[in-house]
Amino acid sequence: MIRNQWYAILDSAELGSKPLGCLRMGERLVLWRDKGGKPVCHVDRCAHRGASLALGKVLCEGEYRLMCPFHGLEYDGRGICTKIPANGAAEPVPEGFRLQTYPASDAHGFIWIFWSEEGVEPTSGPRWFEDLDDDMSSSTVADPWANHYSRSIENQLDMAHLPFIHHNTIGRGNATVVDGPGILMRDRGMFVYTYNRVDDGRPRRSTEEVAAPNPDKPFKLEFIFPNVWENFVSEKLRIVGVFAPVDQENTVVYLRFCQSFMKIPILRSLVQAIGNRMNLVIAHQDRRVVETQLPKADGTGAGELLFPGDRAIMEYRKMRLEALKETKARA
Repeated sequence: MIRNQWYAILDSAELGSKPLGCLRMGERLVLWRDKGGKPVCHVDRCAHRGASLALGKVLCEGEYRLMCPFHGLEYDGRGICTKIPANGAAEPVPEGFRLQTYPASDAHGFIWIFWSEEGVEPTSGPRWFEDLDDDMSSSTVADPWANHYSRSIENQLDMAHLPFIHHNTIGRGNATVVDGPGILMRDRGMFVYTYNRVDDGRPRRSTEEVAAPNPDKPFKLEFIFPNVWENFVSEKLRIVGVFAPVDQENTVVYLRFCQSFMKIPILRSLVQAIGNRMNLVIAHQDRRVVETQLPKADGTGAGELLFPGDRAIMEYRKMRLEALKETKARA
């Protein structure tokens, strides 16, 4: 995982009025909502005795506070302890009683944290897909994967696996040759355009030889660093993927089915349910193989031999290296 980035880590609906504990970025985190409904995120370790604050409760009088279940210590949204009951109200709280806290945001139906080094503040909020209307009907499923989050992302940028892993779903047609893929780079992200075809003996075309965008079809993939992805199937149908890092060997993949072609409420719910089911069927075809990739926890693909059709994966790894260099330069 790379510091000083906005990571989507939860579906917004998962965080209600009670504290929520989760393992993300290899850390035990606790999230809760303040008086205005804004998410707050701390490392889940009480400054007193290290207990999990996720077992505590949110105190809703005045300015909301998070109370430790062990000895009743209270913390505000900045992670500063405002009360130690055992010391009495007359005694000031010692300065060291505070929690490590990450900036958090609720945006586009996801909870985000700026997983920062101490003293580094975000200069802007989380980035999102400019062509995705938040008003589209959508529903989300969460799927655990036993691999590094970068492996899950690379799988969504991999054009060559489609006719093999997905031979009976989205990869039908035996289009084994990967022309391109077409790639249009953007600041910390990219658009990927497919030109897969049946092998008819013609030499494959390179990324430089194909158009980006593809003039023959609207389909494209978009990736925004560090962990969000969109499958632009059509103007009225999109699949969004969020790859939430749990630790070095585990990821929660959030798949969101977004559509605007069905507006009748009862049928819309049915379409959403079928769409989510298909998302999981396709994802599990991937997961079965991706979880076998080695090394599991490296995140760089060390020891692999790539070919030209892996160009999108190569570009993603360049983004990771650049971000790592920036983080090290701050150290």
